[in-house]
Amino acid sequence: MSDNMQPTDEVLDEVEEFDPFEGMSDEELDALCDEDDGPMGFGDVEPGFRSGFVALVGRPNAGKSTLLNACYGKKVAITSPVAQTTRRRMRAVVNRPGYQLVFVDTPGIHKPKDGLGSELNKSALFELNDVDVVAFLIDATKPIGRGDAWVAERVKSARCKKVLVLTKADEADPAQVMEQLKAAHELMDYDDEIVTSSVKNFNVDAFIETVAHFLPEGPRWFPEDMGTDASDETLVAEFVREKVLRRTRDEIPHSVGVICDALEQTKKVLRVHATIYVEREGQKGIIIGKGGEMIKHIGIDARRDLERIFGTQVFLELDVKVKAGWRDDEAQIRRFGYSAED
Repeated sequence: MSDNMQPTDEVLDEVEEFDPFEGMSDEELDALCDEDDGPMGFGDVEPGFRSGFVALVGRPNAGKSTLLNACYGKKVAITSPVAQTTRRRMRAVVNRPGYQLVFVDTPGIHKPKDGLGSELNKSALFELNDVDVVAFLIDATKPIGRGDAWVAERVKSARCKKVLVLTKADEADPAQVMEQLKAAHELMDYDDEIVTSSVKNFNVDAFIETVAHFLPEGPRWFPEDMGTDASDETLVAEFVREKVLRRTRDEIPHSVGVICDALEQTKKVLRVHATIYVEREGQKGIIIGKGGEMIKHIGIDARRDLERIFGTQVFLELDVKVKAGWRDDEAQIRRFGYSAED
């Protein structure tokens, strides 16, 4: 039929009268409905297969990102000694025989001092409503205080299984570990508990098995070859920001935001351009450094990680710009991808 020809009334009548279910038995129709109502997943899943989501929550620097990396088996979430390093929710998929676990790394829950802090809290607390298990991480080396109690109150109200995870056990003596466990139990009740050290790989597999025990039967939510839901642009921005945090420490950490402006794969190299944003001119000078030395080292450090992640040679260009007051600007927070709704 040419583009100018219109169907006749007789043809339209035939189309309207066509019934794709004509001649099917009741049993066949029931089977078809059952297929349509099934959950979305990837590939055929054997009976008894379990899957679900596990949120890692806790105070800043409780070891959430380090534990996620240890469970995943390689580094995908950035880490640093600076509080509030994690600003984006990140999912890492762990596939084991009989189940699929999706770990959700969340920003540290804290008393916010600006609009960015409020958004990070919203992002972390939102995850409590949509997971099968909450892993409540508490640092074994720091006294439990009001901040942990505040987090515990939010975790307590979540309608899912709760697992206490005492982290950084390699830095604490046995008496300190026992005291922390006792204090943690005064905050709330748990369905299970475990003591871990991500850097020493102590009880990491046991932690995976512990939370997997609570998974419901379900589909494989992500393909087996998909490790994280973070985009390439997000990974670039995050690893550049990590290097800024590690190189500058306490001088400008919370004022830094990074955006990946361009990412182009050529035959031999991945060309990447990213811009580092700060709030004051003095901070810009610190990141650039004398004679450009600081920005050079930041770029070298970031490029090494990006080449490991992407498996190819990376050519990385960095700029530094000032965006005054961006942490209290809702539009800018969203632009950086740090909004709770992103």
